[in-house]
Amino acid sequence: MTDTHTLAPPDFAAARRHMIESQLRPSDVSDPVVIAAMAVTRREDFVPAAQQHLAYIDRAVPLSGGRVLNPALSSGLLLTRAELSGNEKVLLIGAGTGYLAALLAGIVARVVAIEDNRALVEHASAALGGMANVSVIESDLTQGHAADAPYDLIIIDGAVQQVPDSLVAQLAEGGRLLAGVDEAGVSRLAMGRRQAGAFALIPFADTDIAPLAAFARPKSYSF
Repeated sequence: MTDTHTLAPPDFAAARRHMIESQLRPSDVSDPVVIAAMAVTRREDFVPAAQQHLAYIDRAVPLSGGRVLNPALSSGLLLTRAELSGNEKVLLIGAGTGYLAALLAGIVARVVAIEDNRALVEHASAALGGMANVSVIESDLTQGHAADAPYDLIIIDGAVQQVPDSLVAQLAEGGRLLAGVDEAGVSRLAMGRRQAGAFALIPFADTDIAPLAAFARPKSYSF
């Protein structure tokens, strides 16, 4: 007689609830609109099939091309700090497989999601296929998408060392930009607002968010 064992499929709904109660709520992700979006968005749909069991861990999940799906906590903190009204037009830089775009689409009026990795564009497009208010565009991350500017909000889903002026110029007056900042290997979340032509990012939380190489400062030469 052969003894066989069938593994039960992962209970992703339970994992999602655990993520909210153990990762998000204790760490200042308190906006009920953000919590509601994260409670219904299937994070497992935004990772490669072989890594779905990692979808709800409190660390980054590796994707293709050296990119990652950032921890859910960084997404929750960015959206909480954004104080979304529901009427915004948002430019998302570094769409990855589309998870943060999906969260935004459940809250705001319009999302333009930019990604420069073809495999990630294809994954995001498939995962977001039923969401009419999201456009996924393959493009240079640092260029944004001026054709649909101005934006009420720009989110860069990664840590940057610099934000190009051409990207800030795509913000509406009074518009906000949220991103991670990479300061000597330490990642923080930061927000800036475009006012009277001025802009500066001010950190508001220390958390893990992966660097985006496209936004690295050019290396200086030493002799």
